[in-house]
Amino acid sequence: MRWILKSPPKPEEVSALQKELGPKVSPLVSELLVQRGIRTLEEAKGFFRASLDELHDPFMMKDMDRAVQRVAEAIEKGQRILVYGDYDVDGTTAVA
Repeated sequence: MRWILKSPPKPEEVSALQKELGPKVSPLVSELLVQRGIRTLEEAKGFFRASLDELHDPFMMKDMDRAVQRVAEAIEKGQRILVYGDYDVDGTTAVA
């Protein structure tokens, strides 16, 4: 796998967003947001405070229907369920 690095954002865009976000948000965070295409306070609020209706349909994942059936079966039978979660350094959350 090869890493594809994004070009650094334009300093004036970072500065403009930083001004909107205020001193509680570091310039680095403003830079990262601009790299993600976020350029306004409203877009930043949407990014940090996303609503549930903006999430992807979990049934797009392969075999999600089977997983749901298995969890429902375990609940019906009074079986114990272990949920193991991991939050990777790359920001990816995985749960099994």
